[in-house]
Amino acid sequence: MNTKLHIFKVVAEQLSFTKASELLFISQPAVSKTIKNLEEAYKSNFFIRRRNSIALTEDGKAFLIYANRILSIYHEMENQFLNLKNALPEHIHFGVSTTVANYIIPKILAKFRTQYPQVHVEITSGNSEEIEHLILNEHLNFGITEGKHSNPQLHFKKFTKDEIVLVTNVKNTTIKSNIIDKSALQNLPMVEREIGSGTRGVIYSILKENKISSLNTILHLNSTEAIKNYLYHSDSYAFLSINAVTEDLMNNKLKVIDIKEISMERWFYFVSRTGYNSKIMAFFEKFTASHYNF
Repeated sequence: MNTKLHIFKVVAEQLSFTKASELLFISQPAVSKTIKNLEEAYKSNFFIRRRNSIALTEDGKAFLIYANRILSIYHEMENQFLNLKNALPEHIHFGVSTTVANYIIPKILAKFRTQYPQVHVEITSGNSEEIEHLILNEHLNFGITEGKHSNPQLHFKKFTKDEIVLVTNVKNTTIKSNIIDKSALQNLPMVEREIGSGTRGVIYSILKENKISSLNTILHLNSTEAIKNYLYHSDSYAFLSINAVTEDLMNNKLKVIDIKEISMERWFYFVSRTGYNSKIMAFFEKFTASHYNF
């Protein structure tokens, strides 16, 4: 049943028998037969079959919720018992928010792969809101995200501290002394991340504490790399993680503008569903804590 539910889940997520068979490394007829057997067993139609596509029925959507719950319990049970017999897990899959995925986790994974080459690591990246949504909906069991939210269904554990800095093109001479009063922030042409970004959420929370209600935002971009590439060719400004701009500062491509009376610090957190316990998660947390240079 565990295997059948996993096949159903992949088909439901991909909405394609072909893509599911490729991801599962089994034939498409085997995938179709598994779905047909499940539908017959539960006397329901889980998919609407069209010529070139499929879609979940209402029964299919409901069945997916139960399948995710059952697969999560299987996963916890295997962690609790089977992994006691093995020194290392064979597979680790978790979610990582964008800044962590681009600038922090690659260094950790390089060290991890050197020490544990037999362990397959898979990460899913997205903004903090997307990763936490995947965890809540049991598509992921844990992750690392930016900022801290108050959802009681999620458990947050501190990983490492980060600083958000105001940066601009090193050739931008609009601000002569590279320092600015916080009252002047609202006049600067700003480039921001999209809604849902953990970095963006932290920035606005700190600005609100300092009685700054809005910024002069001229552009929204959905990645830090896109923002940096825009700054290289403009006199705009952006709030970015110091981890994301370290090399740019060293290579004299961007510079930091200090803001009087404002310091923007935040934590990155390990996040999981409240009450979820996993030896794999604990194993990776322990490795990360001992191998990341804080």
